[in-house]
Amino acid sequence: MTKTRQICWANSSFDDSDIVVLGIPDETGSHAIFSGSSAAPDHIRKISNLNDVYVEKKLLCLAQPTKGIGNARVHDFGNIKKRQIPESFEKILGSKKIPISIGGDHSNTTLLLKALSKKHGKLSLVYFDAHPDFVSHTRNYYGSVITDSLSYIDVKSSIQIGIRSPEQEELENIKKHKLSVITPFDIIESGIKSVTKQIQDTVKDNVYVSFDMDCLDPSFAPGVSVPVPIGVNSTDAVYSLKKIVQNGIVGFDVMEVCPSHDLNDVTSHLASRMIGEVISSCKV
Repeated sequence: MTKTRQICWANSSFDDSDIVVLGIPDETGSHAIFSGSSAAPDHIRKISNLNDVYVEKKLLCLAQPTKGIGNARVHDFGNIKKRQIPESFEKILGSKKIPISIGGDHSNTTLLLKALSKKHGKLSLVYFDAHPDFVSHTRNYYGSVITDSLSYIDVKSSIQIGIRSPEQEELENIKKHKLSVITPFDIIESGIKSVTKQIQDTVKDNVYVSFDMDCLDPSFAPGVSVPVPIGVNSTDAVYSLKKIVQNGIVGFDVMEVCPSHDLNDVTSHLASRMIGEVISSCKV
């Protein structure tokens, strides 16, 4: 673990915390157009402090996320190496805390799911992404996350949101495994409330949420590794995310922010605010 500035909502010790935030600055599983997602954990922390902490009448104030259901205590664990995920999660999960992980490329999620499944069994995965990440001819990279994680998830109670750039092989795998998928057009046609209910009706116990920032339209999140037009808008995504989290999750991650290709840090700030919204809504 390396020392770094903590995210601005983290103010508790590890022992006293309900939620543990940790960074995984690793992009060794990426074949992305844009490199630089390994810089995201520290940069998101930096932006959270620059943009969500301000001085008013000589007092430090924190711009709070919108109202949630609890007052979770948060500890920032710092950064870990990818190979340290098993031992770090053994400590975190052994103390019944909810981990929030910041990547890094999306291949990190496979190891997170593996670590969580050792405690919870197969997980209901809610996967926000522009891509299905269901390639199977090549393994152990950011495009094969679902294939690599099949031993750790219950596909029937899992769902993907925001998909709009699949390969033919991925479409075949989705059909073969009967994985539920919601596209941005589905959200337009049905509305975000209806789509969120569909997500809630699909998942069962032990829900894990993984959020690739390229799920969002590049107009909201330009600083990602593989931007894809015609995406989900940020308000719809965060609304759905908060409703899912309120019912209880075992973990959450944010992946594929690419600070070097961002515009005025809007993607890092959005990622920071999303983490804050999850924390404010988390059932602990």
